[in-house]
Amino acid sequence: MRGKISAISIVTAGLLAGCNTHQSTLAPFGADAADIRHLFIIMLVGAVVIAGGVALLMRHAVRAPEGSIDHRKGMRIVLWLGGIIPTVVLLGLLAYLLPYMRPRPASPADLTIAVDGEQFWWRVAYAPPGRPPVLSANEIRIPTGRTVAFRLSGGDVVHSFWIPGLAGKMDMIPGRINSLVVRADKPGRYRGQCAEFCGLSHALMAFDVIAMPPAAFDAWLAEQARPARPGDDAGARLFAANGCGGCHGIAGVTAPSRIGPDLTHFGSRRTLAAGILPMTEANVAAFIRHPEKTKPGVRMPSFPQLSDDEAIALARYLQGLK
Repeated sequence: MRGKISAISIVTAGLLAGCNTHQSTLAPFGADAADIRHLFIIMLVGAVVIAGGVALLMRHAVRAPEGSIDHRKGMRIVLWLGGIIPTVVLLGLLAYLLPYMRPRPASPADLTIAVDGEQFWWRVAYAPPGRPPVLSANEIRIPTGRTVAFRLSGGDVVHSFWIPGLAGKMDMIPGRINSLVVRADKPGRYRGQCAEFCGLSHALMAFDVIAMPPAAFDAWLAEQARPARPGDDAGARLFAANGCGGCHGIAGVTAPSRIGPDLTHFGSRRTLAAGILPMTEANVAAFIRHPEKTKPGVRMPSFPQLSDDEAIALARYLQGLK
């Protein structure tokens, strides 16, 4: 008996370890995720009540003397418990849930963020009303208290955009744009991920979500709209000599590119390789030389010809892009 209790405790602790505020539908920071949690709790309570009722009926049936229920009484029980009561309950649930299924409205004055799923990273473009788009990658920032419209598409294969604490999942399909309208209510740093198998590094395709107070977000977006302020001439020469500008755009340095992630403000991001590695000089240098070691199946070519010093110089240049 003691062994069974220990096993149950271990399993319960493992399940509870998955419940955190970093990535959990049960710890919402957005209005839609809060609705999802509310509905989940209602359905869970209902399921527990129904299961308890079925258990009591089973107990009564087992203990009832043989022949205590005749055919007519049995058919009446089947009619009420199998037909009338479930119909009434389901209709009541449908009437209660329909308002939650109504899409959140968006207007042309709301911020639009276009996100394309790639193998295996995220292309991000902010489109504030009346201003040119601001390009980024692998990190999404949104203002709290404002409606934000995501325009979602797949750049190569089908992906799925999911920020558990903000809203539900939405497929990203090549050649089609799906819309997801959300509103964040609480500032903080959270996590999103791809929820549709998309290749070898599907599990290594995450992104940071930073919900910011509106004034702070506006200041950040204005800063991101400015060209890069590169330094480290040695790293800049290596960037040009190795053809990095053919795949990566840096505003004010190279032409925009639709192949790899935009690097204009690369150094201001906290993670590398779509939320997989901390943004350190050593990690950037190692990823440049051998990206396939971090992300199997990645389309970025490796650069083993770079020496350790050259890779560090290039990493230092990229981290200076803020």
